[in-house]
Amino acid sequence: MSLSMLSGEPHVITAGAAVLGEALDAQAVPRTAVDWRPPLPGTEADLARVLADPRRAAANARAVERLTSARPLLAGVRPAREALDLPPGTFLHAGPPIDWERASGPMRGALVGAVLLEGMAADAEEAGRLLAAGGVRLEPCHHHAAVGPMAGVVSPSMWMFEVRDAEHGGTAYCSLNEGLGKVLRYGAYGPEVIGRLRWMGEVLGPALAAALAATGPLDLRSMIAQALQMGDELHNRNRAATSLLVRELAPALVETAGARAAEVLRFAGGNDHFFLNAGMAACKVSADAARDVPGSTLVVAMARNGTDFGVQVSGLGDRWFTGPAGVPDGLYLGAYGPADANPDIGDSTITETAGLGGFAMAAAPAIVRFVGGDVSAATAATRSMYEITLAEHPAYQIPALGFRGTPVGVDVALVARTGLLPTVNTGIAGRVAGTGQVGAGLVAPPVSAFTAALAALARDAPF
Repeated sequence: MSLSMLSGEPHVITAGAAVLGEALDAQAVPRTAVDWRPPLPGTEADLARVLADPRRAAANARAVERLTSARPLLAGVRPAREALDLPPGTFLHAGPPIDWERASGPMRGALVGAVLLEGMAADAEEAGRLLAAGGVRLEPCHHHAAVGPMAGVVSPSMWMFEVRDAEHGGTAYCSLNEGLGKVLRYGAYGPEVIGRLRWMGEVLGPALAAALAATGPLDLRSMIAQALQMGDELHNRNRAATSLLVRELAPALVETAGARAAEVLRFAGGNDHFFLNAGMAACKVSADAARDVPGSTLVVAMARNGTDFGVQVSGLGDRWFTGPAGVPDGLYLGAYGPADANPDIGDSTITETAGLGGFAMAAAPAIVRFVGGDVSAATAATRSMYEITLAEHPAYQIPALGFRGTPVGVDVALVARTGLLPTVNTGIAGRVAGTGQVGAGLVAPPVSAFTAALAALARDAPF
């Protein structure tokens, strides 16, 4: 056997560092490349235990099937006090739980603005004192079947999209989108911000509610599928999806909103991110359908509060596993730069959780003009996400990849096994309260959030 090996032509198998394979290529040595990476350092024992859990395969199959079979419908628009049973003095926020002391600048700015909107203070200084004294109860949106972009602050008078899952029966909520620039979700709270929010409560919300009552529920799953094939990735690019939604609503708005129809349509049609919040609620209700499957390693929430990045896992109930939120790397507006940026913030990573956003950038080559990079990098980002996900979405397909389904169902075990982290594209909020948006880009989640979840799964394994 040894003589035959020595007399034959050698063939080399390479794994790991690419430079070794490149050296052989330069010498015209035949080789087979194996895409292999060591697991994340320190995870070997936990990973072995989780991968050996006899429940895992069936549990993950069930969880990801529930996620991908969800049929989110836009069913209505209602005030938060009614939709979420939100009492006076209780505000919701994006990301894992946080208090005023640890809140970042944009989170504080958004909370100040919400206090002003609710008439609980006469000015920003009084609002800040009220918040610092614990005069407002703070709870995560995710604890109320809701999501909020960027700071994600929701107060009782704000109006919410209501999305129902026609397949599994769940309901999820998200606030209405204010547009770009100096807006509450980026931590701005000036008079123009509060004035716009009051108009949204007095005019926009009721007009949308009346229009949806006339149209009946709208199929968001279908709109998202179409928008992916029209150049959106449904996180930072929603131009096609917004156009589809406005087209569905426009006739009913003309019939029900009377003299206010033009201003409502002008606002919605002039805001390319108008669909984002409805899409976030669609992703939330889909991911929630996959919750609470014992033994499942599927991620059902990724969220940031401007200080922490947190994940929740199907098999681990409502527990949060967190690490420090990173500062995005991207393109900045005007004279702003990295020194002006706050760490990553918002519940909008629910889009990546459901197989959209950074996971679908191959469908939206124009997104690179907003978040940086180039088209090849956007395609490579999507391709890499197939390595850490459990399925391809049957409805959300990418034309540039031969109509392959978007990668969906982040698996904590696969993240640890490959060392690959979820790709997230995001807006960038100014770190100083009141600044607003300063840019957009890409951000890497903290490894520690995923390794902590893996450790908990290992402890919960039934052996």
